[in-house]
Amino acid sequence: MRPGEPSRNARLRTMSTHRIRTRPPRGSATAPLEVLTDPHDVAPFLEDAAHYPGGRTPAVAHPRNEAELALTLAQADSVLPVGAQSSLTGGATPRGETVVSLARLTALDVYSRTSLRAEPGVTLTALRELLEGRGCSYPPVPTYEGATVGGIVSTDAAGAATFKYGTTRRWVRALTVMLASGEVLELERDAVVARDGIFEILTEQGLLRVPVPTYRMPGVPKHSAGYHAERELDLVDLFIGAEGTLGIVTSVTLDLLPTAPPVALVLVGVPSESQAVTLVNTLRRQSEATRREGDIRGLDVCAIEHMDRRCLDLIREDGADRRLDVTIAPDAEVMLLAQLELPERLTPAQLHEEVARSLSGTAPDTPITRLCRLLEDEHLLDATELAGPTDTTRIADLLRFREAVPEAVNRRVGHAQRTVDPAIEKTAADMIVPFARLSDSVALFREAFRSRGLDHAIWGHISDANLHPNLLPRSAEDVRLARDAILECGREVVAMGGSPLAEHGVGRNRTKQRLLTLLHGAGGIAEMRAVKQALDPHWKLAPGVLFDRAAMKEQSST
Repeated sequence: MRPGEPSRNARLRTMSTHRIRTRPPRGSATAPLEVLTDPHDVAPFLEDAAHYPGGRTPAVAHPRNEAELALTLAQADSVLPVGAQSSLTGGATPRGETVVSLARLTALDVYSRTSLRAEPGVTLTALRELLEGRGCSYPPVPTYEGATVGGIVSTDAAGAATFKYGTTRRWVRALTVMLASGEVLELERDAVVARDGIFEILTEQGLLRVPVPTYRMPGVPKHSAGYHAERELDLVDLFIGAEGTLGIVTSVTLDLLPTAPPVALVLVGVPSESQAVTLVNTLRRQSEATRREGDIRGLDVCAIEHMDRRCLDLIREDGADRRLDVTIAPDAEVMLLAQLELPERLTPAQLHEEVARSLSGTAPDTPITRLCRLLEDEHLLDATELAGPTDTTRIADLLRFREAVPEAVNRRVGHAQRTVDPAIEKTAADMIVPFARLSDSVALFREAFRSRGLDHAIWGHISDANLHPNLLPRSAEDVRLARDAILECGREVVAMGGSPLAEHGVGRNRTKQRLLTLLHGAGGIAEMRAVKQALDPHWKLAPGVLFDRAAMKEQSST
């Protein structure tokens, strides 16, 4: 959790204000701006990881400081801020806006072992490499380590370890944000908190009154679906997850763990979906008890990944199991990949000894002993591989094994695009439910896809009950049917108390925008639009991301 006791945060909130004043941008814009207009130079910026066609932009600007960024905003009718362009929602695909690449903003200052300040173009890879040498860590890293700091704040990014460490929001201590006007807000957590549902921002043009949405957030650990809302909303939190539509983040202060815990990987083949859910539930409960009681001998799992039978078929077809020397049991319906934090850095020999002693009954009470006995009780130990914290090569192999699944799906989608129909595109859901409804959600996904005759694979972060049903398309008609399936699932997930938009955001994806309306209703979208109108009255920033400027009608009936 963020450093600082809750009582301290409560005291800070009593001293907070709902009003803040902007400042002018810093730096100099006297040198010529770096702006690309040649079609060859612009081409790499015309699509993001979603590969939506039709990207277009008149220019790509590369500001190097706040002053250059403000000048870019002043000269452009509309802009789309981008980082690594790893968006899976089309949120970083331009539709005529000037692209503002934040790749040149890469200053990175580690204040202490518990916090750092980074500009938005810093990648998580650069962050990790710097922190490894200092013995500290930033744990809530999403799956794609090439993402940038600005990008993870933009989508409130989450990943496998959300079960223990939460999403990006929990680790942001401060933000610097440039508004569409070019003026800048310096935001410290707990310093500016809404009063009577309003923030007041004093600008050079006058007073902005920014309303706080009144809809309720779903009670799940991940939720990347428009603007955050709560009764006493912190202004920091309004910009986290806003996908660049309210302001451009120019620096972030992140909390750190002062020590990086040793992590072992545990790969388990499970013969049934129901047994996999039971095992995950047991690991969750024991891990929560370990953290609650501070028991260094207890199991402390921070993440569990899930791959279903179709995922395993794809891995076999592509030979990834052979390349990575991973054995998939013939009867495995599910494979689970867990990250287990340990009190010490066991070598492979020490790990092997602990496993052997746990089976003989002579082992001391340790996390590895407890894990082995649990797996033995479930008759799963023979279908388990353990990689210790110091076996970095094997850990990398097991992580690549998991990543072989989305790579296999994406490869097949691309092949179908080229050989069957260019209208075919990646079609997937990103949904989360309360853990007690996990089995219900899996059954829901399977029935929605199977009833439409759709080939599909399901994987994801099962420790959070956050799964990704993915279409394996054979035709453009499959894509249309899969969108219908996703909307059907979204309605039911909302009814279960979950979120149909867990960790990838909304972007320009029309299906995800419809899910956003399903979740919050037309009234909730209207409240988001009021926030946008107050902070960006000319709709200069990322227009069309989250929702269009034109009034949206509720689409849940379709």
